[in-house]
Amino acid sequence: MQAALLDRLMRTLGKTPGQATQRDIFDALSLAVHEELMVRWLATQSRVANAHVKRVCYLSVEYLPGRSLLNALYSLDGELVHEARTTLKDMGYDLEDILAQEIDPGLGNGGLGRLAACFLDSLATLQYPAVGYGIRYDYGIFTQVIAADGAQREIASSWLTLENVWETARGSVRYTVRFGGRSVAPTSGLPEEAHRWLDTQDIYAIGFDRLIPGNRSPTVNHLRLWSGRGITPFHIDAFNAGDYEAAVHEQVEAKNLSRVLYPDDSTRQGKELRLKQQYFFVSASLQDILATHLREGRTLASMPEAISIQLNDTHPTLAIPELMRLLIDEHGLNWRESWAITCGVFAYTNHTLLPEALETWPVALIERLLPRHLEIIYLINRDFLAALERHRPGDLEAQRRLSIITEDGERRVRMAHLAVIGSHHVNGVAQLHTELMRKSVFAGFVELYPDLFVNVTNGIAVRRWLKQSNPGLSALLTQRLGFAWENDLEELARLTGAADEPEFLRHFRGIKRTNKQRLADEVMRRTGVELDVDSLFDVQVKRIHEYKRQLLNLLYVVVRYLRIRRDPRGVVPRSVLFAGKAAPGYSMAKAIVKLINNVARTINADPAMRGHLRVVFLPDYDVSLAQKIMPAADLSEQISTAGMEASGTGNMKLALNGALTIGTLDGANIEIRDHVGEENIFIFGLTAEQAVAVRAAGYRPTIEVERNPELRAALELIDSGHFSPSRPDDAKPVVSRLLEDGEPFLVLADFASYAAAQERVDALYERSEEWTRKAALNCLNMGYFSSDRSVREYADRIWDVRPVL
Repeated sequence: MQAALLDRLMRTLGKTPGQATQRDIFDALSLAVHEELMVRWLATQSRVANAHVKRVCYLSVEYLPGRSLLNALYSLDGELVHEARTTLKDMGYDLEDILAQEIDPGLGNGGLGRLAACFLDSLATLQYPAVGYGIRYDYGIFTQVIAADGAQREIASSWLTLENVWETARGSVRYTVRFGGRSVAPTSGLPEEAHRWLDTQDIYAIGFDRLIPGNRSPTVNHLRLWSGRGITPFHIDAFNAGDYEAAVHEQVEAKNLSRVLYPDDSTRQGKELRLKQQYFFVSASLQDILATHLREGRTLASMPEAISIQLNDTHPTLAIPELMRLLIDEHGLNWRESWAITCGVFAYTNHTLLPEALETWPVALIERLLPRHLEIIYLINRDFLAALERHRPGDLEAQRRLSIITEDGERRVRMAHLAVIGSHHVNGVAQLHTELMRKSVFAGFVELYPDLFVNVTNGIAVRRWLKQSNPGLSALLTQRLGFAWENDLEELARLTGAADEPEFLRHFRGIKRTNKQRLADEVMRRTGVELDVDSLFDVQVKRIHEYKRQLLNLLYVVVRYLRIRRDPRGVVPRSVLFAGKAAPGYSMAKAIVKLINNVARTINADPAMRGHLRVVFLPDYDVSLAQKIMPAADLSEQISTAGMEASGTGNMKLALNGALTIGTLDGANIEIRDHVGEENIFIFGLTAEQAVAVRAAGYRPTIEVERNPELRAALELIDSGHFSPSRPDDAKPVVSRLLEDGEPFLVLADFASYAAAQERVDALYERSEEWTRKAALNCLNMGYFSSDRSVREYADRIWDVRPVL
């Protein structure tokens, strides 16, 4: 390893060991490891092509892969981590310092992107032939900083400032993507026949590959990301004429498509950019898929037997009309053949029931940017409505509800409806989510296509979230089980008896304390707040959104603060940690971030809280920070309004690392309860059915306030400006939202039940032996929640693919 590292350092980077910085050492080691992965990738591609098998193409607008070097070392050979540590020590470096030089890729935001990354890990580990497709964002979503007034500020991410040694530019992998123009019908005038798309604005999509290694597996797959480029990147005539903006206008317009994840769509320009982004990436991906398929000597008719394309949420749904366009207009197939192929290759994962997240696009916008695709969407809808009329003659209400085009007000295209109609399977991501999906959002489609809808509960990549994030616990498990659990998490169940062994629990508790100290050091470095490692670490880390109910947690923090001010005796010390980003255009989420920071600053500055309560908001939450938080958490806050969280995966990561969950019966919490045992989880609050009933009865939050003096006192203190005395009105919009009739997230309705559950948490934490036993049982009973199991279910029930060994 030392020889390989020095070779890359001098021959590739042009540095001697004496000149090298820590970043140079990181680059040199990464290059050496990447070259070994590339050899395995080439072997994988050859093996798959020769086997002539079906492959998975995963389309997702975001990925959160996390750092690559440690993952690659572990994947190639677990002993390489030890060898790297020894080699670097001999050279005067510390492995952890070198690993810290890597910047997390800015390719995603939350659970959707991390799930996609977990699935790619499992696909490679289980040796399924697969390719991921997405966008190579120059600046990611944003870097979150917290201003002096507690508010979130967004600045551009700098993840690509330095050379990214973990990607390979594929300059020869380029496809033309077109926008605008006009669609010209054939001379026959038949709308189903090939059209010409003329007078378009064209750009290039250039491919960049990231290698995805399997754990202890010879398979290395890849994630292909697209970057926008101008076809004529520089107009010298305009430049020489002094019009410098016009000289680079085409290049700027093209690169804007891959600048930022989820551009703010509160403006007309933002909406247009989002739609163009989505089409840009699916068009390039489908052209690449077709090119690979045809290059292998296969026919277009054989696509359903050779390719399965998974749409990760509605963002890639334009792939359906785009494949129809390519097959009809570019390859000369007829409508019937093309539709059979399209329905045969696509499957759709629904990730949300929230109306605002079920994308719709104005017909006028699609008509202007993608006129040919709107024609195809109309034809798909025509055929669907004709089939619906045969099934339910004269039912105009059903046609209105299920049509791809909504006529209520502004005419819009319902992307979820298009995804359902154009896919051979639609899956939810937790048992409750799939049940609610079938009964509510897609109930009309279930009647038409009862076998279309299936459930595949989410899972997590245990290599990332246990093996790499929690080396102490991983070593303890390997000591008892060998390495088998890494690729078969259900092996952990063989150790459940160890939860009754005092020696095992002593080791388990010591590992947790070490992890808490590591996180406490990180908190001090980032925020200057000192945490007591013997306090209960209470963690809520996820995207900031009203339905995830960070406010419910914060209200209880304020109640606890008031209790301690009255009488601190007998209070269990607690450190409450928040992390997550609010979307730039989501004003209420940003108000919540601001309030959390102001409450934290006030509590942490109060001498009476020392030794009793600390509150921290950790800015710029990403995978690397999560890998420090998950192993250190004692309590996992999974408190979304029942019926609103599709699944969640943070709940799985935290429980696997020995945190006890406090949560509602929502998403995958229900299945976690069933696996870890009802006695080893803190369940509270309304069920999904009860939440529906409360709303239907006319929910009035002020009634909850009248019933609960502690809740009233907390709200009054927040509303008074106590936590932001120089800006006393800062919190008023948040309080007003909580108190308004019909408040949709039922925060106050669940408060009393939540507070009672927190009392049970305190009582158990004081019995440390019993707490540790339950924490161990949570970890050891999480075998079901591996992304390996999820991917096997997709492979067997949706994709019909087999491993290539």
